[in-house]
Parts: sequence; C-alpha cells; structure tokens
Amino acid sequence: MLEAIALQLVQFALSEDVGTGDITTLNAVPAGVNARAVIVARADGVAAGIDVARLTFREAEPRLKFRPLAQDGDRLKAGAALAQVTGDVGGILKGERTALNFLQRLCGVASLTRRFVDQVAGTGAVILDTRKTTPGLRYLEKYAVKCGGGENHRFALWDMYLVKDNHIRAAGGVTAAIERILRTRHGDLLLEVEVESLDQLREALRPEVDRILVDNRPPEEVCRAVEAVDAWSAAHPSDSPRRRAGARRWPEVEVSGGITLATARAYAETGADYLSVGALTHSAPALDLSLEIEDVG
Repeated sequence: MLEAIALQLVQFALSEDVGTGDITTLNAVPAGVNARAVIVARADGVAAGIDVARLTFREAEPRLKFRPLAQDGDRLKAGAALAQVTGDVGGILKGERTALNFLQRLCGVASLTRRFVDQVAGTGAVILDTRKTTPGLRYLEKYAVKCGGGENHRFALWDMYLVKDNHIRAAGGVTAAIERILRTRHGDLLLEVEVESLDQLREALRPEVDRILVDNRPPEEVCRAVEAVDAWSAAHPSDSPRRRAGARRWPEVEVSGGITLATARAYAETGADYLSVGALTHSAPALDLSLEIEDVG
C-alpha cells in the first residue's frame, strides 16, 4: 500500500525537480562515474520514509543499489546512517534532493510524534493525529505518525462520523445532528461527537455514540468531563459491537485543542483515552539529514 501511494508522489516530485535535466551534473561530472553515498542524520530523531527514499532513487536511476541501514520507527542519534546508495553518480545526485525532502518531512513528523508519546508514557492516553496534513501527503504523514508511536484518527471524511461544532450549529443542536446520522448510519463506523460544555456532553451521552471529543477546555474541565462519562458508562454498560478491546470506558474520551508538549502530560493525566494533536503534521520541523558521497570510482 505504501509503495502504491508513494510511487505517484515520487514520480511527480522528481518531474518537478529534474524537469529537462540536471544541467549542473550533466556538464560538470563525466558520464559513467560511479559513487557510494550515505544518508546521515544530523540530529537525533526517529526514522520514517526509508522505503520512499528507495523508490525515489529507483525512479531517478533504476540501476542504483539502495541499502537501508535503519528501519522506520528506529530512534536515531546524530551521525547515524539511514541508508547507503551506490551506482551512477548522476543518478544519485538526480534523486538526492527529492529523497531527502521526503525523508526530512516524514522523519520530522515521526520525531515530534515520539516526543509526545514519551511525554504521556504510563498514563494510558494514546496520541492521535488529525486531518491537518499537507495536501497530497496525508497517507505518508499519517504513516510517519505511526512510526513515531502515535495512532491515526480518521483518515478522511468518509471513514468516521465526527459531529463538530459547525455540524451542531447547522443541524440545530447535538441531538438533531445525531438523530439525522442514525437514520442512515453505517453500523461499523465510529460516531464521535465534539462537546464544548457539560450540557452538550450530557446530550451526547447515549448508546449510539462511541467517542466524546472535549475540545478547547482546560485540564480541570476535562477531568470533570471524564468523571461524567465514567458515571454514565457505569449506569449504561455498553454491548456495542464497535467497542474497542481493552477500552477503559464506552464511549471513550478524546481531548483536542492546542495541546503542546508542555501541556500534554496534564491532559493525559485527566484519564482521557486520546489526545489528538494537529501539530504532529502541521508544525513538525524537518529532521536535519544530508547525503554524503563517501567514495568515487
């Protein structure tokens, strides 16, 4: 699946970068020169996208040999090598920047995700991504989140019901929105409802709802929301076929809204099941990587 999706992106990215040809390499380097190069991390981080780099060099020059030296999900120390590329130096240089652009982006997402996961370790809270992704790169960025130890929220608009504030306003209230969904609901898809107050929470607590999203509230209010969900769940034991194995409650509780590394632990300690963090994909800094030619000839 990764290759099938990444291949189209790689081909487009190479066409964007190479265009009619790498005029510097074509005019500065003699034809037929071979080299061995290595991709190196210049900072600590987490590996993600190594197979995308392999595809990039393959598309740049099919005769290149690509040898991974790390696996996606590995923690990297500054100076660690991710992969080795050998063969025609023109092919290596043609694919270099595109491969590094993909790797730097995906390693950056994985690295930031790992920092959030480490921050909430031991609380039982799961770090989730959002749909705040780079257009066209959603699959790859969500893959990188998983490499960093996080989990994916819904992939797109079609694979989960998520009733948010604008749906509630447009439908005329929480109950009205839920009732309309129930008329045509696909039973295997989760139904999540966003709430901004305890009144909305009470309205959303019903057997058909699988997850409550508490948005933009401080940790102390999230604590009260979790307590309210627990009390309701104890009084209404769920036999939902969608119930997740090992779930602490049903519906589960998700928290969102500007969660940072500084606040993540406090939100996780409320007992919430999930913390969704848009920054994983919309604000992850690229991991500093470089390609170095080690040997020519």
